[in-house]
Amino acid sequence: MDASAAIYGCAGLELTPAERAFFAEARPWGFILFRRNVDSPDQVRALTSALRDSVGRHAPILIDQEGGRVQRMGPPHWPKYPPGEAYLKATNDPLAARELARLGGRLMAHDLKAVGVDVDCLPVLDVPVPGAHDIIGDRAYARDPATVAQLGRAAAEGLLAGGVLPVIKHMPGHGRAFADSHKELPTVGVDLDTLEAWDFAPFRALSDMPIGMTAHIVFTAIDRKRPATQSRRAIRLIRERLGFGGLLLSDDLCMNALSGTLTQRAEASLKAGCDLVIHCTGDLDEMRQVAEGVGPLRGGAARRAQAALARIVRSPEPLDIEVARARFDAMMAGRLEAARGPDVGEIQA
Repeated sequence: MDASAAIYGCAGLELTPAERAFFAEARPWGFILFRRNVDSPDQVRALTSALRDSVGRHAPILIDQEGGRVQRMGPPHWPKYPPGEAYLKATNDPLAARELARLGGRLMAHDLKAVGVDVDCLPVLDVPVPGAHDIIGDRAYARDPATVAQLGRAAAEGLLAGGVLPVIKHMPGHGRAFADSHKELPTVGVDLDTLEAWDFAPFRALSDMPIGMTAHIVFTAIDRKRPATQSRRAIRLIRERLGFGGLLLSDDLCMNALSGTLTQRAEASLKAGCDLVIHCTGDLDEMRQVAEGVGPLRGGAARRAQAALARIVRSPEPLDIEVARARFDAMMAGRLEAARGPDVGEIQA
């Protein structure tokens, strides 16, 4: 039986019988974890195994593990990672900042892979403008498109090297939003040339990445009525102008930027051209509503999903984890000379 074009969360630290039954029937393509689902490494491993068992296959499992404000797995069992902007601030050397971002991604991949998570919703490629809402804020790598693209690619390559798929977000750009799309629908009214030169540039530069996520934002230069997630014009722009051929996910359907029932939200997103929709709350009644608006993953969407999963390396790049973490911590603290000590040659990251 085909997987459905959906990604769901679950309510707690382990699956309930009702959740198992729903997932077995709905057969989502994948799952997504949040802080409510995370306690210890053994518990997360058991949960990811149970989620996959519920659908009878090795379903992808996603998480938002950016660092800073957005980190679902953290102390005491996992390290606290910095927000995106911290990499550039840690050094005045652009090459060192890129190495640091890649090493951060590689270390995150090590943590995730060990508990059965194989997709990380990172890197954030949004470029904030002055006065924009702080929902992006320090999650951004920089305040200019070129640097965002460079550090975003470094983080993505670190994840890929560790056997975890990156997700570029939020396409075609959230940095100009003056509202939080979790709470209301932002509208961006600048012209297309400005968007092309600034907001779209990092996404175009990373258009070869396997997975992308849309933004719940109205860009009046593209579509005056519909947010990008539900706009055929915006999805066509992502595919054609930005050159993105990968698997395209909606952002969370429960965000207040979207309107209508959850069934209608799912239908509109898929009709516009998203390959998959994401529902994050873990509320079973809500997931049932989403399922009513979701069909099987077929055609181009199924091919893109298969191509994305084919990018997962089966043997992650070798890494001496203790040496790598020591180097990462030293670089973040600005101790570059200490980070360049005699053990550097042991790191293959």
